[in-house]
Amino acid sequence: PSKEDEEYVNSILEDVKWIQQGLFDDEKPWEGEVRKTSSYFDTIYDCAVALIKSGDAYIDSLTAEEMREYRGTLTEPGKESPYRTRSIEENLQLFEGMRNGDFEEGTHVLRAKIDMASPNINMRDPTLYRIKHESHQETGDKWCIYPMYDFSHPISDALEGITHSLCTLEFEDHRPFYDWTVEKLQPTGLLKNAVENPSPQQIEFSRLNVKSTVLSKRKLIQLVTSGSVSGWDDPRM
Repeated sequence: PSKEDEEYVNSILEDVKWIQQGLFDDEKPWEGEVRKTSSYFDTIYDCAVALIKSGDAYIDSLTAEEMREYRGTLTEPGKESPYRTRSIEENLQLFEGMRNGDFEEGTHVLRAKIDMASPNINMRDPTLYRIKHESHQETGDKWCIYPMYDFSHPISDALEGITHSLCTLEFEDHRPFYDWTVEKLQPTGLLKNAVENPSPQQIEFSRLNVKSTVLSKRKLIQLVTSGSVSGWDDPRM
């Protein structure tokens, strides 16, 4: 929530309108309302609870440094957290406490229970939720835990009836977790459109880079926050 303020969100919408001007009669060149992950926070939370109840997720209390140590390397398998064997009841109780704001940031995270020996590091019990005591531009102070992108991405796609989710090549190694999430959650009935329509697929492509032009969101934000430009509407942007 701290990375994307209202000004940033609105600037994206204005850019989309500008790129497609003249192609649509409607002022908004998209169908229906703008889709935002925050609109699905309640369902994403329910999905996390469902994974805990099915034994596919657990609350981990390792420190960030310990998690890096337990994760392993590209050539060495990871180690299972000592908290991996917590009971379903304890995990549910801790997760509810996380949502209620009972714990400080970094105290606990919710992780998927997959395979710490997987050759794909992204499948070594990835984090699903973390504590973040920050307001969100859409939901205000309703939440103090937020889902990770890799967890919310396939859920949002399924809820919106997306069939092919296009990503750049760096997300190729994340696709197995995308598929795992959809497969585990489909039987719960929480992914309504995924039950009625084909399951969403993540498809990667090689992006086109433009020389001598800054395209990175991270670098563009630095230009704005550092005052190097007057704002997102600066002509140089």
